[in-house]
Amino acid sequence: MAASSSTPLRDLLTLRDLLRWAISRFNAAKLVYGHGTTTALDEAAFIILEALHLPIDQLEPFLDARLLEDERRRIIDLVEARISTRKPASYLLNKAYVGSVPFYVDERVIVPRSFIGELLRSEHFAGGPGSLVKDPFAVRSVLDLCTGSGCLAVLAAKHFPAAEVDAVDLSEAALEVAKINVEASGEAERISLHHGDLFKPLKGRRYDLIITNPPYVGEEVMGELPPEFAAEPAMALAGGGDGLDLVRSLILAAPDHLEVGGGMICEIGEDREILESDFPDLPFLWLDTEESAGEVFWLSAADLGVKPPPHAAGKTPAPRSRSKARDAASAATSKARRPARR
Repeated sequence: MAASSSTPLRDLLTLRDLLRWAISRFNAAKLVYGHGTTTALDEAAFIILEALHLPIDQLEPFLDARLLEDERRRIIDLVEARISTRKPASYLLNKAYVGSVPFYVDERVIVPRSFIGELLRSEHFAGGPGSLVKDPFAVRSVLDLCTGSGCLAVLAAKHFPAAEVDAVDLSEAALEVAKINVEASGEAERISLHHGDLFKPLKGRRYDLIITNPPYVGEEVMGELPPEFAAEPAMALAGGGDGLDLVRSLILAAPDHLEVGGGMICEIGEDREILESDFPDLPFLWLDTEESAGEVFWLSAADLGVKPPPHAAGKTPAPRSRSKARDAASAATSKARRPARR
């Protein structure tokens, strides 16, 4: 009697079997990573653990577990979809994590992966000596520009428990996703979503902290994106010629929206030298993470030229001087620039 043909559904019985098979399939397909994972092993583990509703950071205890047929079928279908569509796994699962915090995602937003999420959990924002924010409980107002899925707005609300958080995006579709995450966060009473272009919908309000992960991919790179990144909304990635058009606008406008003693944290990708050349008088503080160096900057309100109002009784305030950001921008010269990356 002829032996029956081998199939993944019949032959792959344990989580270990499916993990090995998925890694081999991903390697053969030459997939591209970068949406929360960096290797075929990480991608396969994320898909399998999330599909099985298991903790995504605990693979080892379950490796030799035998799976039910419908569980095996779901994992096999997801692996094949990852290969055939080249969509990020987070789109297939409608789930992404920033640290240990889960967020709903779909193709209306980019997959959350900002280094700012890690930095908010670091000593830079823990309070006390050496921290950029001396007391997280004293932060009363936070602005998240280009909020996308709303993940940074949610993380900010959790980290700064006394703060009211405004989150702005130009995409109404993205704000629909952000609304899902805000409502699921337990922080909805303190987070307000706004539709509009950067600071325009905020009516001149000032903030203790501005957080922003704006589009910063240059035109040349946009034309060369692998399918995984091309699956994301172009509007959330494209940052103009060299990728830094929006970043420059944010720096110039920030002084009018920061409280005295406040500051701005902004992710820009790998073009630190361009920004430092354009704004030579600004003392950028570059904040590194485990996987990045020189891709996120901090500027305090004082760095940007924000000064306390005059307090002398009866004294007419002097005309407001140009901010350091505007002075630096006026001095910048036009030059050829390499494309930004994200």
